[in-house]
Amino acid sequence: MEQFNDKVAALFENYEALITRKNTPVEKTNGVYTRYEYPILTADHTPVFWRYDLSEARNPFLMERIGMNATMNSGAIKWNGKYLLMVRVEGDDRKSFFAVAESPNGIDNFRFWDYPVTMPDDLIPATNIYDMRLTAHEDGWIYGIFCAERKDPNAAPGDLSSATATAGIARTKDLKTWERLPDLKTASQQRNVVLHPEFVDGKYALYTRPQDGFIDAGNGGGIGWALIDDITNAEVKEESIIDSRNYHTIKEVKNGEGPHPIKTDKGWLHLAHGVRGCAAGLRYVLYLYMTSLEDPTRPIATPGGYFMAPEGEERIGDVSNVLFTNGWIADEDGTVYIYYASSDTRMHVAVSSIDKLTDYCFNTPQDGLTTSASVETLKRLIDNNKPFIPADKA
Repeated sequence: MEQFNDKVAALFENYEALITRKNTPVEKTNGVYTRYEYPILTADHTPVFWRYDLSEARNPFLMERIGMNATMNSGAIKWNGKYLLMVRVEGDDRKSFFAVAESPNGIDNFRFWDYPVTMPDDLIPATNIYDMRLTAHEDGWIYGIFCAERKDPNAAPGDLSSATATAGIARTKDLKTWERLPDLKTASQQRNVVLHPEFVDGKYALYTRPQDGFIDAGNGGGIGWALIDDITNAEVKEESIIDSRNYHTIKEVKNGEGPHPIKTDKGWLHLAHGVRGCAAGLRYVLYLYMTSLEDPTRPIATPGGYFMAPEGEERIGDVSNVLFTNGWIADEDGTVYIYYASSDTRMHVAVSSIDKLTDYCFNTPQDGLTTSASVETLKRLIDNNKPFIPADKA
């Protein structure tokens, strides 16, 4: 009994050391954002009492009973002075669930609430749910929109991989008790839907991503926009593309809105992901753009290229060469905490500010879509810099 208790104590001691480890900024920076040394959440950050049966009678060898594989793709919100992530936790059984992790400062000491989220089912239960975006809407509710995945009923016999995706919708007042609303009705599959935080023309507004299939965007043109009459029975009747895909860019295969945009005095600031194909498979990166305050569908700044791409260990994981985000928090002082997952495995934070991100958007050149255009853009910067190059470096 004493030896068993010692092992349990060691588990909790090691866990506390991990949870309370101070996260430090990485010195290398491009001036736009600062990465941090350690991931903020990994599978090891899930509570000991989620993974182990702590009864010696039931678990004499102190084995993990419920394995956790990954913590990723987390919505984010500032709530009662704390930084909260709505984490997609994936078990060893491939099933994902939502759980809230809370931090006092947004960069370390993230600790999961005792219980995962109990999410009510839609009329047709989903096999898997994941990637929740959180939006505190001006109607007074906090909404979570997420992907609800089901086996494709039209799959051929023996095909156990084909799936369908819809946008699940739920709302809450306290992030603990959730009211499930009907899934979004739409003509296409939707794995990537985000709720705008304000009414537009008296309606709820959604950022969508129409797809022909579960994985492939097909004819889906990019990030869409739809106005919804009734969020409790949401249906996309008309959809327009506000951020298009383009050949030989970071978003030629597909793109999708990340978290809901941040309102600034210069416009709506958007964070999105772009996907291209390469020899290693699909490569996911993050990019920024801005739209008008008066018309959130009108782009006013579209910097070319990626904003963030996987670096170092971020490139390795269950689905390698991937950065994905569906959560960020803008503090009252203008600090922005960007929460992103790497390779479908772990969560990180990068820190920037409203001023830096808007400066980046308005002053980073657009993608000219050809090599010649890129070279001309670079030559203009070189010419502009000539007078400022130190004499001994010219």
